[in-house]
Amino acid sequence: MYEGTGRAPEVVWNEKVAARLGRDLSETGRIPEEAEREALEALGRYRLLIEDRGIEDVQTVATAAARDAENGADFLAKVASLGLEPRLLSGEEEACASAFGAIGAFPGMSGMVADLGGGSLELVAIGDGECKDAVSLQFGTLRLPALRANRPDFAETVHDAVSNVGWAKSHRGPLFMIGGTWRALAYYAMAEADYPLTDPHGYSISVEEALGLAARLVDAKPAKLMEISGISEMRAHYLPDAAALLGPMLAELEPECLIFSSWGIREGLLYSRLTDLQQKQDPLLSGVHAFCEPRDAPVTDATRVAGWTVDLANGGGKRNERLRLAAAQLAAALQRVEPNLRVNHATEWALDKRWIDCSARDRAMICAALFGSLGRTALPAKLRKIASDDDLREGVTWGLGFRLARRLGAGARVALSNSKLRLKKKSLVLYIDESRAALAVWPLTRELEMLADWLGKEAKVKVGEYLFEEEAGEAGI
Repeated sequence: MYEGTGRAPEVVWNEKVAARLGRDLSETGRIPEEAEREALEALGRYRLLIEDRGIEDVQTVATAAARDAENGADFLAKVASLGLEPRLLSGEEEACASAFGAIGAFPGMSGMVADLGGGSLELVAIGDGECKDAVSLQFGTLRLPALRANRPDFAETVHDAVSNVGWAKSHRGPLFMIGGTWRALAYYAMAEADYPLTDPHGYSISVEEALGLAARLVDAKPAKLMEISGISEMRAHYLPDAAALLGPMLAELEPECLIFSSWGIREGLLYSRLTDLQQKQDPLLSGVHAFCEPRDAPVTDATRVAGWTVDLANGGGKRNERLRLAAAQLAAALQRVEPNLRVNHATEWALDKRWIDCSARDRAMICAALFGSLGRTALPAKLRKIASDDDLREGVTWGLGFRLARRLGAGARVALSNSKLRLKKKSLVLYIDESRAALAVWPLTRELEMLADWLGKEAKVKVGEYLFEEEAGEAGI
């Protein structure tokens, strides 16, 4: 169940039953009775949950198992009898639905998607926000054990199947990895690298690293894999077979690198229904807005603060500006948290919450800005694993500026409208209107001096009559 903005849907309920409908397809070609019963029981529960929650926009989709099984049509008829409206996706439709998940999660990127599900492996070329080519191969995780056991030439089988996808090698770029088993691979890689973040979404490894991981995982013991945070018992059993698939697959596709995506078919189905205008919205800012607005931190105020502190930005183009706006709104929301919880929330919100189109470096800068907004310049050591010292210093500067803006008038808009902050060659100057002169005393002066010291400047306050509103209008604030 999702809510929030369409561009960055927020999960409010996530429940799964692994009925493994396709587990016997390689041997019997049918959905097992036990698996069918378990799936129908789960779907019956879901129908009631949907009804009780008053959800009207419902999508029920079936993929490879129902598509390939002899009794797939009978199964879908039973699903329909529950009051649901199942839609059987073709192999190409399934592939494109998954690919739209990656397209939505990584705006503007080109490359190929590899979605590994229980019944099939979907390969899709993406670019310009569209699916270019798509194919569905029968290498799902539920089929792989039998294939490996019965085919001594398993690697050759994978080579042949992927090489027969004539368009595959003509599409350059990263390989976006979708599916729970690939995410388990990401958790394994993150643990080996002592990666400081907890979310595998957006995690990237080179082809050489991936091949090394695959070689070690092929004969790995599931019990040992389960010791790694993020790898469930089910995924631990699937991972060695997936690793055996990965090597020959990469040899044929020759991607630039691997990028793991937590957005897949579900998010792809949602994204593909958005209007062109909605699809072009920034997913990070959309997600931050949805998160902060209920915490009494509106984007209008964040935009005003970002404009007031614009002299503190070192540049970095559009990407840094969107981060600065996101950080400004999160910093405002952070003030609604009890003081003793703010440091923990600053770290968790920046590093652990799933933001879309937000790299590890971006997260580190947001975290640094949130620390700065709390008056802290000492940062968690792990941030230096994912961002440069210059980027972290920039983030702290943003945060100290947000803190000064908040201190100026206790967050009141009128104080910002009657003042401006300017960074000069040797000084940091706060210009303030005569009507607000009484604000320019301690503790405001302490915050100004703290920021000036951080920048290696002299703090100055100038009171008088200035054209604040005209400047604000020109800046689009």
